[in-house]
Amino acid sequence: MLAVRLPEELEYKLNRFSKISHKTKTDVVKEALVLFFKTESENAAQSPYTLGEELFGRYESGQNDLSSTYKQRLKGKLSEKYHTHR
Repeated sequence: MLAVRLPEELEYKLNRFSKISHKTKTDVVKEALVLFFKTESENAAQSPYTLGEELFGRYESGQNDLSSTYKQRLKGKLSEKYHTHR
């Protein structure tokens, strides 16, 4: 047996959902925990790369040499900044 204290808003949502779905609050919580543990075990089995794969390259700059030319770019920006303010 387990007793859980919920914030008012979460308790309200649980009550409302259990009434709409015609399930007891206990059944809703059990189903939610089963889903949570299933999702967590699936995520734990994946590599960090797999978990973030859909985000990699999503906001591509179109410039493929940024990692090798960053010093030149930084020097240029600093030079522009300080030469225009004199």
